[in-house]
Amino acid sequence: MPVGPVLITGASGFLGSALVAAFHGAGFPVRALVRASSPRTNLQQDEIAIIQGDICDRAAMAAALRGVSYVIHAAADYRLWVRRPEDMIRTNVEGTRIVMEEAMRAGVERVVYTSSVATLSLNSDGTPADESRSLSESAAVGTYKRSKVMAERLVQDMIDRGGLPAVIVNPSTPIGPRDVKPTPTGRIIVEAASGRMPGFIETGLNLAHVDDVAAGHLAAMRKGRIGQRYILGGENVHLSTMLADIAALVDRSPPVLKLPRSLIYPLALGAEAMALLTGRTPFVTLDGLRMARHHMFFTDAKARNELGYASRPYREGLADAIAWFRRAGYLR
Repeated sequence: MPVGPVLITGASGFLGSALVAAFHGAGFPVRALVRASSPRTNLQQDEIAIIQGDICDRAAMAAALRGVSYVIHAAADYRLWVRRPEDMIRTNVEGTRIVMEEAMRAGVERVVYTSSVATLSLNSDGTPADESRSLSESAAVGTYKRSKVMAERLVQDMIDRGGLPAVIVNPSTPIGPRDVKPTPTGRIIVEAASGRMPGFIETGLNLAHVDDVAAGHLAAMRKGRIGQRYILGGENVHLSTMLADIAALVDRSPPVLKLPRSLIYPLALGAEAMALLTGRTPFVTLDGLRMARHHMFFTDAKARNELGYASRPYREGLADAIAWFRRAGYLR
């Protein structure tokens, strides 16, 4: 595949900045789309073209896409609690619609759309799920999951009916450096590394180094089949194991108190009520607890077989995340 200009949306964020590094390192001229309010901490401005704009602004997207060969659409609102759910729907669904429609008008050669494993249906027997079964919108827990289900279906419909040259990737849970917000998982790492998580609930998730997920996007652009989706994941890990590994990395004792969900629900209700007053995102949310009822385990075998995708041991992602959080002043 020839190396042409690539537009990366959400470029200043956690995954977005890893994508910028991956594509720039592979020799692609990179245009990084960032909002006016987005911090530029993660971007080396002398190496890329930074374009200010919002994915919900059609004129800005049309301008950003002029002369672009490829699009990596990674911009998304990833939170487990929002004061106004309609704002998240607008960004994740309508913003995606605008990006895809303008990419079609610009005649780009290929699009990689960053979806999520949140759009996939889990297996009832607890075995790792693959790309074969989609989650229904009615079964999606919370605004974030619902918005990603809606957005992925929109993209798939444009591929099937409109000829959009897109490949869909479904990252699991990235961890690693440059998690500036931080993400919900990054907040868990910060709280646990700071000794502020004395207990845990029984759940599990799939963890992958953010730089491996970014490399998976590059592989999907080069080798992915149009209309297909690929899980970009890592290791399936119980939350208790993750917290014990974090404790070992910061020389703390791991939490041993296993908490029943029934005890946490009142705390989540109180936290969300307080968030309505303060505007600050709560650490414990009702949607997060509902999702945690299941072990969110996945297999990335398809991406490994078709794309040559690979991921390092997840503990390296934890170590890199903690080191970055410490340097950035999140850990004291």
